[in-house]
Amino acid sequence: MKQRSRYWLLLPYLRPHWRSIAIALVCTLIFTACWPLMARLAGNLLSILVQGNLPELVQRSAVLAGVFLVQKIAQYGQDSQMAKAALAIVLDLRNRVYAHLQHLSLSYFERAKTGDLSYRLTEDIDRIGEVINKLFHDAVPCILQLLVVFGYMIYLNWPLTLASLIVSPLMGILISWFGNRMLVFSRRSQNSISDLSSLLTEVFSGIRLVKAFAAEEYEIERFRQEAERNRQAKYATAWLKAVQFPVVGFLQLLCVLLLLLLGGWQISSGHLTGEQFGSYVVAALMLIDPIAHLTDDYNEFKQGQASVDRIFELLEIQPGVVESPDVIDLPPVTGKVEYCNVSFSYQPDQPVLQRLNLMAHPGEAIALVGASGAGKTTLVNLLPRFYDPQEGKILIDGVDIRGVTLRSLRRQIGIVPQETVLFSGTIAQNIAFGQKDFDLNAVEAAAKVANAHQFISQFSQGYHTWVGERGVNLSGGQRQRIAIARAVLLNSRILILDEATSALDSESETLVQEALERLMQNRTVFIIAHRLATIRRADRILVLEQGQVVESGTHTELLAKGDRYARFYAQQFS
Repeated sequence: MKQRSRYWLLLPYLRPHWRSIAIALVCTLIFTACWPLMARLAGNLLSILVQGNLPELVQRSAVLAGVFLVQKIAQYGQDSQMAKAALAIVLDLRNRVYAHLQHLSLSYFERAKTGDLSYRLTEDIDRIGEVINKLFHDAVPCILQLLVVFGYMIYLNWPLTLASLIVSPLMGILISWFGNRMLVFSRRSQNSISDLSSLLTEVFSGIRLVKAFAAEEYEIERFRQEAERNRQAKYATAWLKAVQFPVVGFLQLLCVLLLLLLGGWQISSGHLTGEQFGSYVVAALMLIDPIAHLTDDYNEFKQGQASVDRIFELLEIQPGVVESPDVIDLPPVTGKVEYCNVSFSYQPDQPVLQRLNLMAHPGEAIALVGASGAGKTTLVNLLPRFYDPQEGKILIDGVDIRGVTLRSLRRQIGIVPQETVLFSGTIAQNIAFGQKDFDLNAVEAAAKVANAHQFISQFSQGYHTWVGERGVNLSGGQRQRIAIARAVLLNSRILILDEATSALDSESETLVQEALERLMQNRTVFIIAHRLATIRRADRILVLEQGQVVESGTHTELLAKGDRYARFYAQQFS
């Protein structure tokens, strides 16, 4: 089934820039109106040149130059206004798509390819802008030129003009067929370059692992194969263009030859003068360039259609976690958290949590223990609504979290992850992440609580030190302490610590652990840790197994019980 073009979906993005588009179209009309006048003047010039009338030749040449100047001024207005509108439309569309992606659920980004998203936000949207610019800058003027010049040719000699249309239906069918094939090849080419971009993002992000496993040759081969697929896809598009232009050009030549034969016959029979035929030939030659341009434009529009499809496919994706229309802001909380009969699964018939019940009192530190896949991370991911449970509900201070705005909910939950993510910017900007305007004194105070102030002060620019991409110029312990400072500055009553010290050396772990203990004071804390030594001081330890709490108690109580937790502990410290 043939897919309908989605170009019409771009109309809302054109409306805010109608003034620039309207000015461009007026300039286009002036530009086009000059063509028949120039054709007539050129035909007269040929006749005057044959007669040798120099004064009249100079006069007509000056008029022709004046018309040409007016046309070029109109062309400047058309080009500059259309470029302005096209770039503004691209900006609006890019901002719209990026904002939409920001509101999609975490589950979408776990499936999506980073390189593919980057390509759609850059190359695909740029291509759409080029198509919009070309539509008003090139295609519309060419169509108007064809209509005006063709009307002038009918006025000059309608029998000759109608006879020249014999080849037109075949030309239209061929251009349409080539355009549809171009759409297929363009989609294949853009998907291949998107896959190549995803591969590069993946490899450069994990370059340390590539080096560690001496897998350079393996990755080089993967890249060669992907690059070869991209070359083949691009060559298919180039080959199609290489075939199309000679075929269409040959049909254009047939039209010209037919005009010459019919024109010569009319002149010989006395139905046409040489001057009239000269104007007619000049007008006919004016059709060749717009036809060639429209053929090329049609191919680009089909290539652009693939980009439009890929962009609006993104905009049609709906977030898995949505706010209901009557949500309210979550007021400042004390930190009481309740899980009521919560069940959750990523895949049908593969439950991760099963009718789980849990009550966390304000200021209580709860540690979550269990084998991989037991549901620890899923349990804490449900609290800030990264996902919604299929059954049950989660309450904070007695308020169902589905009834509050996501922003007010997440601003009251601090998270210190296992792998700290830092962005390009200063250390202060990373600590105050998400805040446009922040108090540097508050940032410094948060860093002191996180045991980060000392190493930050040793940098020549202190808190204004630039952090490289993903924080590569900082050690693991330093990055983790910045993450703790980030949570301190947020000053939330609920805190999630997800394996916060698992990848650190002993010295860094000691500093981070001290910072965490200060951070945990007077907060409701959920701690995920495989290293049981880090959770001995928790108020309560929950052992999870197959999505259910199978043991609960303090470190001492669970050791005395001698069951699952005791076995976990014995395995680590044997």
